[in-house]
Amino acid sequence: MRKILIAFYGTNYSDSALSFAAKLNEKNPILIAGAFLPQTSIANLWMYFGTGASGQEFLSQIRDNDKEVIQKNINRFEYFCIDHGIEYRIHKDYLDFAIPELIKESRFADLLIICSESFYWDIKNEPNEYLEETLHAIECPVILLPNEFEFPSCNILAYDGGKSSVYAIKQFSYLLPELTSNETTLICADDSINIPLPDELNVGELTARHFDNLNLLKFESDPKKYFNTWLSEKKGAILVSGSFGRSALYRLFHKSFIAETVKEHQTPVFIAHK
Repeated sequence: MRKILIAFYGTNYSDSALSFAAKLNEKNPILIAGAFLPQTSIANLWMYFGTGASGQEFLSQIRDNDKEVIQKNINRFEYFCIDHGIEYRIHKDYLDFAIPELIKESRFADLLIICSESFYWDIKNEPNEYLEETLHAIECPVILLPNEFEFPSCNILAYDGGKSSVYAIKQFSYLLPELTSNETTLICADDSINIPLPDELNVGELTARHFDNLNLLKFESDPKKYFNTWLSEKKGAILVSGSFGRSALYRLFHKSFIAETVKEHQTPVFIAHK
């Protein structure tokens, strides 16, 4: 049984994350841990955390009606899990539960699911520092989900020949075996690589062991210009990507084609790093 952590931010309720988890539970039972973070923490937590201030200092900023909505969301989450026969846990002291605690708990989870649009509420559709910081520090693989999506029926494995992309592919196959029978495309979309496919024999041997319906593809066109157009035509796709250290994470969100994928809120993205 896998433990899946789902983060709810502020008064937002992530139907998409629960829908995804429920689909997984239909195949193999899971445990869901629901983490309810005050929205104030998204805007202010890193400042407080950096100065060593206590969580209570920013919790005082939460309006009473927001607390009521969060409690209603907790009740809604509980009813959903009961109705779908899903084992669950709720953080009872949710008002003290913020991003540092989420990061700590991810150490003891198999997978974290986040509705990516929760990170865009105050940043005019640009990936913000909180999403970057969270993904950098999280200690388990992450799925970023748009509000509306099709449950994955095809997998897109982003591969550049590096260890991080291979690690992400392996983690995806280990954690989500329900999806390994999907049509799968391993795609090299790095325009700095001139060879057809780095270590094609090795990566082909590995991925063919885990994915039943596999194709290998070198994206010849300019990936930064055409990749997301190509991806948008792949209905029911999930993108698998490696996430690296801080400098590479900066490239991921500010220079790479994957940044545009997250920004467009259209395709689920699986991210894993050591």
